[in-house]
Amino acid sequence: MADPNAHQPPDLTRSNDQRLALVGDWTLIAQRLLESKGQQIVELGAQMHALKLDLSGVTRLDTAGAWLINRARRQLGEADVSVELIQVRPEYLKLLGETDYHEFAKSSRPRPSLMFDLLADLGESAVNGVKEFYRGSAFLGEFVWTIKRIALTPAHFRFTSLVYHMESIGLRGAPIIILINFLVGGIVAQQGIFQLQRFGASSYAVDLIGILVLRELGVLLTAIMIAGRSGSAITAEIGSMKMREEIDALTVMGLSAGEVLIVPRILALVLSLPILTYIADMSALAGGMLTSWTYGGISPTAFLSLLKEAIALHTFMVGIIKAPFMALVIGLIASMDGLATQGSAESLGRQVTASVVKSIFMVIVLDGFFAIFFAAIDY
Repeated sequence: MADPNAHQPPDLTRSNDQRLALVGDWTLIAQRLLESKGQQIVELGAQMHALKLDLSGVTRLDTAGAWLINRARRQLGEADVSVELIQVRPEYLKLLGETDYHEFAKSSRPRPSLMFDLLADLGESAVNGVKEFYRGSAFLGEFVWTIKRIALTPAHFRFTSLVYHMESIGLRGAPIIILINFLVGGIVAQQGIFQLQRFGASSYAVDLIGILVLRELGVLLTAIMIAGRSGSAITAEIGSMKMREEIDALTVMGLSAGEVLIVPRILALVLSLPILTYIADMSALAGGMLTSWTYGGISPTAFLSLLKEAIALHTFMVGIIKAPFMALVIGLIASMDGLATQGSAESLGRQVTASVVKSIFMVIVLDGFFAIFFAAIDY
């Protein structure tokens, strides 16, 4: 007795009445033979004006066999040969319909011009900017409300976390801040001396270094470095916790993510950045003094004497006043983007990148606003 489960190879026979009878198992298990039989349907059908495919002898049919039959029908249709399926089981007919080739309608929408695309991108960027500003304002309000709640219940304040983050941001970030500002101070001094020597006024390079470093470069370079170093770390830390659902776990335990995670980090930034700015100012002045001695022949004693005449207390205070505000902006952006992370590593990387870019951009914008403000009050 024949085994009903035994494999029967696919085959086809031709009748005199423009009919091809398909028999056997038209399944993927006979891949090479199935391909040749599908091609044979096309070759035999091309000799006829009308073809009837009899599927009554097909014992098994899967998507591979159905796709080959449909491909043969399509190729014969392109050769002006009409193809009709006869004696097809209902389940085979459904499978053939699912694997049939469908033409996708081409969009009739005209391709917009390059200028239109540019304007659309510009408009989208403007809308996204407004949304980001709204999110930032809302997040700032939430941060202030959290600070108020902590002030009313001081026992909730995480002092240990604050000290830890101040050490991470301030103490461990000091070496790179010192190095960068020392080099920048030396570069500014060198270029100032080279340019002013042509006018016989190389001593004015000290004025240039003192005012530029204390008012602008010291705090700006420090804020940019902290945005790239600590801001990205805050975004990555909070984003990783968001991915692992640790923030949801804090909420379930009745703890506030703002009190536990955000407030200590932002306060650590606000307290650390003025200290780092002071260190950066001293480092840049030291670099400028060494370079002035080397290239301009200005001794350290003369440098300090000229510096004292060039600057005043308000020159130093301008940079220090800017620092907490820049730190607040960096911390808010870093925390907000960390909380916006979705459940994938790609999202985390995208949010870290966006955090650094937005922080540096906002630091420069904030510095510009302060420059306008201090100029308006003649400070």
